[in-house]
Amino acid sequence: MADHNDQNLTPSELLLAETQSWNQLYFFIEHVTLKCAFQLGIPNAITKHGKPMTLSKLMSSLSISPSKYPYFHRLTRILVRYGLLILQKHEDNNVDDGDDGKGYYSLAPTDRYIMKDGPWNSMEDQDSFFFKAWNCLGDWFRNEDPSAFYTAYGDLFWSKLSRDTSSGNWFHANMARDSRSFMNVLIGNEFKDVFKGLTSLVDVGGGTGTVAMAITKKFPDMKCIVLDLPPVVSNLQGSENLEFVAGDMFQKIPAANAVLLKSILHDWNDEECVKILKNCKDAITRSGKVIIIDMVMENPELDDESFQAQLFIDMLMMVFLGSRERNKKEWEKLFFDAGFTSYKIILTLGLRSVIELYP
Repeated sequence: MADHNDQNLTPSELLLAETQSWNQLYFFIEHVTLKCAFQLGIPNAITKHGKPMTLSKLMSSLSISPSKYPYFHRLTRILVRYGLLILQKHEDNNVDDGDDGKGYYSLAPTDRYIMKDGPWNSMEDQDSFFFKAWNCLGDWFRNEDPSAFYTAYGDLFWSKLSRDTSSGNWFHANMARDSRSFMNVLIGNEFKDVFKGLTSLVDVGGGTGTVAMAITKKFPDMKCIVLDLPPVVSNLQGSENLEFVAGDMFQKIPAANAVLLKSILHDWNDEECVKILKNCKDAITRSGKVIIIDMVMENPELDDESFQAQLFIDMLMMVFLGSRERNKKEWEKLFFDAGFTSYKIILTLGLRSVIELYP
């Protein structure tokens, strides 16, 4: 007898629904197979080899039991499906390399990116520290806690992170990795005009100075200040045109020609964002500007993969901080509530946009 809920579905709709339900049920397999790949050392083995590897060479280079060789191609097959490995076919169709077929394995750009900046290798840290909050999402919707992270730990994300040295180091290393990659694009020849003509800049919440160092290297005549909390910057040494200042963006921001907020405002609610933006307005000169690097949701120019990534990160903000990513209309309201007269979204790079805000 058919389920009552299935009666209004056509056969094709029913089969599609079945497929989608399996994909939703087993969504976690992408994460665990990526974790397995790192545990086995697959990216390291291919990198060390220096060129694409056959399946047999790859298996023999890893510390896996020979009894598991018949299963291994099923792991590499799904890693190819997820875009983590690339399978290049043999030119000679008579060459067969095991059950996985004919070809050589190389690292996809995603894996090469991960390999270059190592913090993503520490996936156990995500398991122990970050996934607990996701598992409390349902409970959070039924209580009054500020975030699912608070439901999981009884503490706010930033407070917990400041006391958990291991997770804090992991988090800051990942933020630095992200900043290096993004700034390499932003201050390249094509987009460097964002900072052209500025004499001074404050990087608010700039952490260990990755962004500011990149800017001062490209613009040696610019004076950069990194503003962050005392535990973050107290032991950091500046240079001739780079200074680390301990402070609180909710209290006061040092004066400068421009203020940079990279991936800052999405951490906070609207009221807190307006407070930060008002302090930014007080810090800049009349001819100055605030530079915001953050996501603009519902951007029709984004492809499906980028749109999905934005949705994931918006959920991340909700789970860990009770905050959110914003669309153009929501950004605009913040800007005008903070007393700014105009703004311009000057370009979009990947998931994020660069917004200039004028007093």
